[in-house]
Amino acid sequence: MTGAIKNSPEALKGEDWAGEMGAKWLANLERFEGMIAPIGEALLKQADFKPGERVLDIGCGGGGTTIAIAKSVAPEGDVLGVDISPDLTTASTKRAADDGVSNIRFMCADAANVQLADAPYDRLFSRFGSMFFSEPHEAFANLASLLRPGARIDLAVWAAPRDNLWMMEMMTIVRRFVEVPPAIPRAPGPFAFEDLDYLREVMSSGGFSKPKIVSYEGLQPVGGVNASPQEAASFVLTSMAAGRLLDEQGPAVRTAAELELIELFKTHHVEGQGVMMQGKAWLVSAKLQ
Repeated sequence: MTGAIKNSPEALKGEDWAGEMGAKWLANLERFEGMIAPIGEALLKQADFKPGERVLDIGCGGGGTTIAIAKSVAPEGDVLGVDISPDLTTASTKRAADDGVSNIRFMCADAANVQLADAPYDRLFSRFGSMFFSEPHEAFANLASLLRPGARIDLAVWAAPRDNLWMMEMMTIVRRFVEVPPAIPRAPGPFAFEDLDYLREVMSSGGFSKPKIVSYEGLQPVGGVNASPQEAASFVLTSMAAGRLLDEQGPAVRTAAELELIELFKTHHVEGQGVMMQGKAWLVSAKLQ
């Protein structure tokens, strides 16, 4: 195509995690979790949960990290997973029961304003669930109200898009077909906390200490572990916002973009591993003062 089709900024409005996006995450749960599992494992290792601790897992998605935490804090400890998607919290409850994990429960709620009768908790954890608050200062203050003084918070947030080639190279192709409005700095979304000064400001306003921030860098299996280039392209188009933008332009545009994505993913495909592309996240820890 010689020119991209224009989209208004409204086309990139915040994702509907309580509805469409939550349902998409559940439908592609294994692929989503496989893609971010290395970062989740690094964050769990950093958090180093101990038996007896009471933990909140915010934006818990399909419940994978929540179940891992529950096993770490058993038998006396417990964990509550909070997510805004009713589809995900229902599925996570069943997943934990099937896994025989009993010191766990899930709640469908907005962590920005949720109130918990059994607060305060000892710990808070979030793997990519803290960047979507429309009012982050108020949201982090609310999270702090759910924790005891001295409680620890551990977060994983994406670093800048330029450091995440899985996103940059994919969006380069998308922009050949659709004019994507420029990102608004600090706006709610996956890269809301790419600016570490902003992250520090938000956490400080919530009453947290100066955070310790370390970088995680590694290869992300786009579309999940051992996905083929075709499967990775299908995952992007059916599960991510880029696919929605292309769908709005009709099947011919979608097909053309899919073919280019497949060619891109072929160059990054590693036999036995999948489509491996560079990613970077910040692992953040702090204490409530």
